[in-house]
Amino acid sequence: MNQHTLSTRPNQAPGRMRLLLPLGVLAVAQVLSACSERVPEKTVGQTVDQAITSTQQAAQSAASDVKQGVANAGESVRSATQDMRTGSQETAQNVEAKIDDAAITTSIMASFAKDSELSAIKIDVTTKAGAVTLIGPAPNSAAIERATTIARGVKGVTNVDNKLVLKTS
Repeated sequence: MNQHTLSTRPNQAPGRMRLLLPLGVLAVAQVLSACSERVPEKTVGQTVDQAITSTQQAAQSAASDVKQGVANAGESVRSATQDMRTGSQETAQNVEAKIDDAAITTSIMASFAKDSELSAIKIDVTTKAGAVTLIGPAPNSAAIERATTIARGVKGVTNVDNKLVLKTS
């Protein structure tokens, strides 16, 4: 028989068993020691404490975010209020200027209606920011000059652009 073949001879088995037995015991001991090394688990109290800490941190973060949001909203409201005030003032000034311009135009046209030469003709009167423009025909040079004088005499007029032309018959 060859050396590598297991033999059922009684004298060879004990020698091999003597070698294999300690190796087997060593392997079993290694496996058992690995099983006994456990990662310590957290207790219920530790888990609850960790959850409470996490919740408190999240609440503090949320509170900080809310405070910042409120501060930003407050600034936005202040800015919008200022913009509204500025816009309202500008709008009021624009409306006032248009009313003033309309009043100037009406006053000039009423004055022209009282003049015998200027009332008989169609003169367009345009007013913008107190600057008056007169457009249309005039019966003579004296009527053109009188129209400029009448327009300049109205309160609020800053300039008169007289574009009246002599009317040809």
